[in-house]
Amino acid sequence: MSKPKVALYWCSSCGGCEESVVDLAQDLLKVVEAVDIVFWPVALDFKYKDVEALADGELAATLINGAIRTDEQEHIAKLLRKKSKLIIAHGACAHLGGVVGLANFSKREDILNRAYKEVPTVKNPKQTLPQVETEDSGHKLNLSGFHDSVKALDQVIEVDYYIPGCPPPPDLIKNAVMAILEGKLPEKGSVLAEKKALCDSCSRKDSKPEKTKITEFKRVYEIEWDAKKCFLDQGIICLGPATRGGCGERCIKANMPCRGCFGPTDNVKDYGAKSLSALASIIDSNDEEELKKIVDSIPDSAGLFYRYSLASSLLQGKIKKK
Repeated sequence: MSKPKVALYWCSSCGGCEESVVDLAQDLLKVVEAVDIVFWPVALDFKYKDVEALADGELAATLINGAIRTDEQEHIAKLLRKKSKLIIAHGACAHLGGVVGLANFSKREDILNRAYKEVPTVKNPKQTLPQVETEDSGHKLNLSGFHDSVKALDQVIEVDYYIPGCPPPPDLIKNAVMAILEGKLPEKGSVLAEKKALCDSCSRKDSKPEKTKITEFKRVYEIEWDAKKCFLDQGIICLGPATRGGCGERCIKANMPCRGCFGPTDNVKDYGAKSLSALASIIDSNDEEELKKIVDSIPDSAGLFYRYSLASSLLQGKIKKK
């Protein structure tokens, strides 16, 4: 009996999600024994023509990590959707748009100018920008176009399931693969992690008072904080109240506040708005001037609250999409 065929693909992201698969360690061998990986360009020599040759729906599942920013990424995502029974958004960038989605705060032209002309370490005397087509020695070379905005995977193709995280913990990946093989997947569209917020399982939750009151938000380098006490109760911004649990408290156990990479719980439409609401609820002041001072102590509020979710948020960015 032939093994189920699976694929993995990397779009616009840092590559950490690819590393999360390798981080399965010995469990990766169990996965390889159970499935036939027929497309994984970052690790093995596969070509796009190998995917094109597959019958529609021949792939049991495809894990796609990274947001969609280029023509090539959108084309391959749509091709893999056609060839796959299940598409899984693998990691925060595919799930929500990720850190790369913060580019939606800037125009496409501004991003290219910054990267290729304005950065002090760049030497580009001809002020050349990437082109979709160029010619060299009589040969034309076509390159992938750079979109005006970043999109989460489900803004381009239909997604069946989501594995959150930046990057996802290996156990979530293993559990997802085993659920596919055993036919034990939850309702379509589910995020394959905890349903409750991180605070519900946080190892520091017992140290949090019944009512937290904040008069100033502090950055982690500004104070010496108690490694056993709730971050919020110490005035350090932690996004645990708005963030889905299931990460294994990787940041908390490293004595750092939650960054929000697992995204919102099921009942939240906009992660940034939920995070803002959670913090606003613990500010202890009704004085307008003092409130402004407290809010001003939050560095880069847009980047903080929408670090992983801008592309899929209600805002989607400040640049109007065409």
